[in-house]
Amino acid sequence: MSATPSIDVERTIERCRPEDVTPVSLEADALESTAPTYLRDLKRELNREGLFPARVTVRAQFDEDCSLQTQEEADRIRSYVRAASFLGAGAITVECETIANPEKVRPALAACAERADREGLTFDLDAPITLEA
Repeated sequence: MSATPSIDVERTIERCRPEDVTPVSLEADALESTAPTYLRDLKRELNREGLFPARVTVRAQFDEDCSLQTQEEADRIRSYVRAASFLGAGAITVECETIANPEKVRPALAACAERADREGLTFDLDAPITLEA
């Protein structure tokens, strides 16, 4: 038995009203910063334009078999997870074309996915590996 109450999505949305906004996917590279002041101003401007940041997409590089580089890239991804959460996005996508050492990268990406889950975000991985070993 779980101590966490189950979520009744139907009950929550039955009183919702539609908003006239356009969902957009933001490219992480297009963000000038992940600092809260910048993100707050960006969120405000998007709102003024009738845009809603639904997803943040991060292009990652794990093309070196180097633990330090893997950790630095995972830290960068985590900063965008935090930024996506701050902006109110519902999802983050990590795109990666090549991975030099899947055994090093998989746990780093799994930690990023766990962080996204804790932030209430869906974590999508578009890469030549899965998070399951």
